[in-house]
Amino acid sequence: MKNFFQFSERNTTWKQESIAGITTFLSMAYILVVNPVILSQTGMDKGALFTATALSAIIGSLLIGLLANYPIGIAPSMGINAFFTFTVCIGMKIPWETALAGVFIAGVLFMILSLLKIREKIINVIPKDLKHAIAGGIGFFVAFIGLKNAGIVTSDESTFVAIGNLKSAPTLLAIVGFIITIILLNKGIRGGIFYGMVLSTMIGMAFGIINTPEAIIGKIPSLEPTFGVVFENLDDIFSPKMLAVIFTFLFVAFFDTAGALIAIASQAGLMKNNEIPNAGKALLADSMSTVFGAILGTSTTASMVESSSGIAVGGRTGFTSIVISVCFIISLFFSPVLSIVTPEVTAPALIIVGAMMATEISRIQWSNLAIVIPSFITIIMMPLTFSVATGIALGFILYPISMMAMKKTREIHPIMYVLCITFIGYFIYVF
Repeated sequence: MKNFFQFSERNTTWKQESIAGITTFLSMAYILVVNPVILSQTGMDKGALFTATALSAIIGSLLIGLLANYPIGIAPSMGINAFFTFTVCIGMKIPWETALAGVFIAGVLFMILSLLKIREKIINVIPKDLKHAIAGGIGFFVAFIGLKNAGIVTSDESTFVAIGNLKSAPTLLAIVGFIITIILLNKGIRGGIFYGMVLSTMIGMAFGIINTPEAIIGKIPSLEPTFGVVFENLDDIFSPKMLAVIFTFLFVAFFDTAGALIAIASQAGLMKNNEIPNAGKALLADSMSTVFGAILGTSTTASMVESSSGIAVGGRTGFTSIVISVCFIISLFFSPVLSIVTPEVTAPALIIVGAMMATEISRIQWSNLAIVIPSFITIIMMPLTFSVATGIALGFILYPISMMAMKKTREIHPIMYVLCITFIGYFIYVF
């Protein structure tokens, strides 16, 4: 087993990988609660959504751990689930059954692109400076999510964002957890992020901020309302409106996953010569999980940026993903306990991990203006648009333009020109 996961080559241990897997699970466990809440607004059964969310995370994490040996958790993607609900189903008035069929088709197209190694080729030709910008931008994005979840940053009509109510109990819990985690990390405690979440949870329950669960074990909800519905609605997807929806699912998920994979591989020190080893297998695992997820009854899955929290405590191999998968299996039976893993508990981990990931920007050539502008736009637009894919797309548009202005066209791979034109067309059509 150690040889299979390359423990020696990646300088890791069973304990280190296990703590990493549990840490990542706790950081992304909110998806089991949030995803059903968002998707149920389309009329889907909330109980079936809980089970579908857990099963898709189990399958996806297992696949990427075993096929690609990456320490990544896969689950239904935040952002895409909101697009599925509010734009496609509610805004465009497309039935959730048809929208789910669209997710299935997008997943199949993902698989084809992955098997043909087109996705892998695109990721590998991305200039290294843009890769650093993507990794750093995701760091800012992750930290922004953490600050938002903690209530430290809130929305404001006048200034868009503002400081939150720092006197509220949940926000104070997040701040205390943040300080505890910083102290643990600065003392060199390797599992500091994980232990910080555990201590925050205990403090929250002690002061009544987090409710003690009324039960430990809960019944697994039936999948019957959503399982296999996609196969009954494939005839409904061949309309201009639905084809546009499928393209959007394809576009957003493609670059959300590409961004997460680049960031995580860079953070874990797995990137070699500006290329990601086993990228094709990782992308295939991701696309397969989307197909399975649609069949089970949930929106597009993706590599979760919260995986960076597990990498921060030492996760380096696919065994971390196996542990994540096992945790999701257990969660099926212990759903009442998940109520104690609140956004305020995981917020400190996301803020600190975001800070760690943001160090990638130091590797960008800041003295080169042709690189600075597209890199900066990539970084800043991820948190400002609340979308990894949008930040990447804007960077890909500006990079070839900047390089051409500097008469450095020979340094641009032809695929980058194709992507630039594609993204311009995408923004014109969608917005």
